[in-house]
Amino acid sequence: MKHILITNDDGFDALGIKALVEALRPLAKITVVAPAINKSACGHSLTLDKPLRMISVDDDYYKMENGSPTDCVFVSLNNLFKEDFKPDLVISGINIGSNMGEDITYSGTAAAAMEAVLQNIPAIAISQVFTDNYKSLKTGFDFALAKETIVNLTKKIFDNDFPLGSRKFLNVNIPQVDPSNCKGIKITKVGHREYGNDTHRHVNPRGEEYYWIGLHPLLWKSSENKDCDFEAIKDHYVSISPCHLDLTSHKDIKTLDNWIKG
Repeated sequence: MKHILITNDDGFDALGIKALVEALRPLAKITVVAPAINKSACGHSLTLDKPLRMISVDDDYYKMENGSPTDCVFVSLNNLFKEDFKPDLVISGINIGSNMGEDITYSGTAAAAMEAVLQNIPAIAISQVFTDNYKSLKTGFDFALAKETIVNLTKKIFDNDFPLGSRKFLNVNIPQVDPSNCKGIKITKVGHREYGNDTHRHVNPRGEEYYWIGLHPLLWKSSENKDCDFEAIKDHYVSISPCHLDLTSHKDIKTLDNWIKG
């Protein structure tokens, strides 16, 4: 039987991870290891300054105190699984909110997938885009399209192997539409996110200043061929972007070499 390790960055009891587990249980043995609290936008961070506790909350379901999504993957792969019996797939999500463009570099959801492929385990990061300021979460949003998409992707991987090479993962974003209104899947490049500066200054009762970073509107620089993740979501397609961990700007190696020698 196939085995899937599931994690996220919204916390072990988030609605998205519960939807993901429900969708995938018929396909494989499921192990869940997720942060004890919300760790959104923590990036690819390992916790080195405090101990980590993996606490069982149900059969094959753990929360990790003090842990990031990266910690969850790293610790569980090296402790819950034997050397000769690793999970067939790591899936991170379903994230509450998009992970497109340069937001991938902030994302704990994507970081968990990064850690998995560093450990030679195929991985998917899946995120649910919300265009209603998350209001639908309060009225029973069911993640139907996300669940349908991840089931179909997982079946395809189990039947045909993972489509990418080493140190590469799939980054999936789901539009906020019913499955019947989704136009299909688009394979996309990672878009160019445009950021604002939504930082709020406040003063606490003791007169001390503090700052709170707000939510930036979902803005992006249009791609020439309308082939980025943002454009696909805008047009009601599921976006799937192949991502790799090689951050080298290969086309600039010669230019930089000439600049150094010049």
